Amino acid sequence: MQDRTHAKEITLAKERCFLCSVVTPDRNIPGEDPLEEIARLVDTAGGEEAGRMIQRLERPVARSYFGKGKLEEIAEAAHAAQADTIVVDDDLSPKQLSAVESACSLKVIDRNEVILDIFQANARTSQAMLQVELAQLQYELPRLARKWTHLERLGGGIGTRGPGESQIETDRRLLRGKISSLKRSLAEIEARKEREVNNRDAVFSTCLVGYTNAGKSSLLNALTQAGALVEDRLFATLDTLTRRLDCGDGLEILVSDTVGFIRRLPHHLVASFHATLEEAAKSDLLIHVVDAADPLAMVQIDSVTSTLEEIGIADLPRVYALNKVDRVESPAQLEALLKRVSPAFAVSAHTGQGLPELVEFLRGRAEAGMRRISLRFNSGDGRRFALLNEVASVQNTVYDGSDVIVSVRIDPADLERIRRLPGRMKIEKQPIGSHE
Repeated sequence: MQDRTHAKEITLAKERCFLCSVVTPDRNIPGEDPLEEIARLVDTAGGEEAGRMIQRLERPVARSYFGKGKLEEIAEAAHAAQADTIVVDDDLSPKQLSAVESACSLKVIDRNEVILDIFQANARTSQAMLQVELAQLQYELPRLARKWTHLERLGGGIGTRGPGESQIETDRRLLRGKISSLKRSLAEIEARKEREVNNRDAVFSTCLVGYTNAGKSSLLNALTQAGALVEDRLFATLDTLTRRLDCGDGLEILVSDTVGFIRRLPHHLVASFHATLEEAAKSDLLIHVVDAADPLAMVQIDSVTSTLEEIGIADLPRVYALNKVDRVESPAQLEALLKRVSPAFAVSAHTGQGLPELVEFLRGRAEAGMRRISLRFNSGDGRRFALLNEVASVQNTVYDGSDVIVSVRIDPADLERIRRLPGRMKIEKQPIGSHE
């Protein structure tokens, strides 16, 4: 029997895609074409736009997403445009997907499927590939009924009657087993990455976060000569890349680039990429990169902030790098951004404008900023314990056998005093979720 445990692959290359969506009041952003972002996503996936249509409703229709009349209108327009595929800019339920397909007699995919397709195309490392496969399978599991029409019971006849197992039940069981296996593999990778991060000792670390295509990789290259892949397309970076930034006088800080965010980023993708996003959670400072030339920059800032809240790191210290200022056409727009977010620096990864000021800011934070770390040492080391309570702000204390793990906020100079004391001590970063 053909292996059906893998989520389906959606190939948009050369497909003519008719774009459509329901626009509700909470998604009506003044000045925005409601289908422009999905158009960019389809283009990134290799599709060709054949047309577009929206319906404005208070909320999507529960059973069919669109109203009956609008569905007929979409079907007529899509066929007239010789579309191969209808792309709906929303996360559709299996029932809604089936209803739109039935009404239009065309293949229908939703926003999540397009994003998953892009992620699959851009996955380079084994970790990214595993994360994408997990997200695909988690998306596919509740939608198996839509794929299979042969739901008859297996077996039958005299002597073979019994509870049996439908094909869809078999597939669900196989998918759940594959999902469990992927989660175990990713947990091993996550544990290894955590050890790698902890082994960076007490080096001040930063992480670039931001909307997809805001220029994070370009900024990483400009700051550290990292040689990271730079493409003018969405989700070009899925894997974390960490490089050292030389701030002068022997001071170095770590700068990491990671996956970009987008509005309504599928929850299963956020969950699957937990190990990758761990890099941001372990950072001492987030560098929020913003495309200052985009008219919807503030909307994108809010979207990134929402995603940071979802993964529990919105309260980490943050500095804004308002990138692409060499492309800003309206000085008033840049001024408005500088007034809305702080601290912020107007920079250009392309021309180098503003980068010295940003580096000087990072240097100041690395030199004077309080560090948030965990120290592991022998629980009988009373001298070290006493000095910690004297010079640091102790956040948490956990005993692990003969060791004690103390989470603290501490000045780098005081940390050096602690390190010079005799006896064994290991410096670790705070575990995820322990930040204030």
